[in-house]
Amino acid sequence: MHDRLIVGALLAVLSGVMNGTFTLPMRFLGRWSWENVWGVFIADACLVLPALIISVTATNSWDLLLHAPRNAVMISLAGGFAWGFGAIMFGQSVSAIGIALSNTFVLAISSAFGSLIPMIFLSPEKLHQRSGHYVLAGIAIEITGIALCGRAGLLRERANSSSGDQRGDLVGTAKPLWIALLLVTGSGLLSAVFNIAFALSKPISDFGQENGLGAFASTNLIWVLMLGAGAVSNLAFCMFLVLKNQSANKFVQSGSSRLYLLGAIMAALWGGSIFVYGAAVPRLGPLGPSIGWPLSLATGLLVANVVGFILGEWRGAPRRALVYMGPGIAVLILAVVVLSRAN
Repeated sequence: MHDRLIVGALLAVLSGVMNGTFTLPMRFLGRWSWENVWGVFIADACLVLPALIISVTATNSWDLLLHAPRNAVMISLAGGFAWGFGAIMFGQSVSAIGIALSNTFVLAISSAFGSLIPMIFLSPEKLHQRSGHYVLAGIAIEITGIALCGRAGLLRERANSSSGDQRGDLVGTAKPLWIALLLVTGSGLLSAVFNIAFALSKPISDFGQENGLGAFASTNLIWVLMLGAGAVSNLAFCMFLVLKNQSANKFVQSGSSRLYLLGAIMAALWGGSIFVYGAAVPRLGPLGPSIGWPLSLATGLLVANVVGFILGEWRGAPRRALVYMGPGIAVLILAVVVLSRAN
């Protein structure tokens, strides 16, 4: 049991590393418009990759989906469709304020809501037990660290330290800070819906295991529904922008093969992080969604900030901003340690 928990925690951390780095290729996709990049990424991550994975891991997955519990299927589809709009907002926020700051705000909000609500719905009695106390303490510490990182980011923005050099060839255009804050808030709330819907869709994975699937393959039944539904809202918005901006010709411009490859790498990192997270949750016990979610997101936030530093997103930031950022990252590491003790 102890080894199972360790493997689950390591998988959640690996999921966070992949999630924290998946936007990195966006810095090299500036020859495409945002809708070109996001459309290719979503098609690969939410349609192609899930279909391949469930077809390889369990050939009868498609038949089981047709007979899975209807209520849980509807929750998966509705939650995935709602998350899709959060993904759109996140993609826009990365272009608006960079990898580090957008991840900081979005993962903060998503972590808090996405951890507490599944525990309230699925295991409310845990709130008054030691494991629940660890989860609550870990989330509180995590929010404190995120607040420090967020303060650092705001100081950076107010000093107007971002420049074209810092953005690199980042796809999309910068936006005013107040618009970016609206985007990350909406994205964080809708991203929390992703984990909530996943937790409430557990009857689907139970149905899969009752019919001979392993824990990983049965969890994938939920992902293929949620990601497919999320692809609908994302691709519809991308199509609207393609028509509005007349950017369809960019899909076939000279040198596009490299851009398609970068989009596929984004999809492999993010889509892979979802399936790795799905493999982590069953190993983390009854509080799997409440422990694995913040553990994965806090790791992703740390990695995204490290990537942001390396890429120069904080170059020229006032010293006061860096003073906030250092303790913020230290507090987030502490939050990861506390959350890992919840079991």
